Amino acid sequence: MPSDFFWNIRVYYEDTDAGGIVYYANYLKFFERARTEWLRAIGVNQHQLLQEHDAMFVVKSVSADYHAPAKLDDVLKLTLRIEKMGRASIQFVQEAWNGEQLLNTARVKVGCVDSSLRPRAVPDAVASLMRGAA
Repeated sequence: MPSDFFWNIRVYYEDTDAGGIVYYANYLKFFERARTEWLRAIGVNQHQLLQEHDAMFVVKSVSADYHAPAKLDDVLKLTLRIEKMGRASIQFVQEAWNGEQLLNTARVKVGCVDSSLRPRAVPDAVASLMRGAA
């Protein structure tokens, strides 16, 4: 797998504001979906992760820069790469593109927690898959 993961998403009416522009908070939903698809692509099933390892991922922080608007019916290319991986956290850089135009750049820090929401190390098998995809 290349160091960048790509996933396409179409902008639907429900994603836009009254002016037909993607509502700013919806980029966070788009990026969440891309991280979920990335996990699937590297072989991580989140339900199984919780059941077998008592581990799940939660967003700790997000910073986003908006460069240009996306509009109704645009097909966006979402990219994802690991910027930094710690014992219990992963820092992602995610981007939304419309063709050659960069629309949004986000840094998303995700933590690994147990079912009581206490921090825990990313399970070794999952960390290995993530490092292999990075």
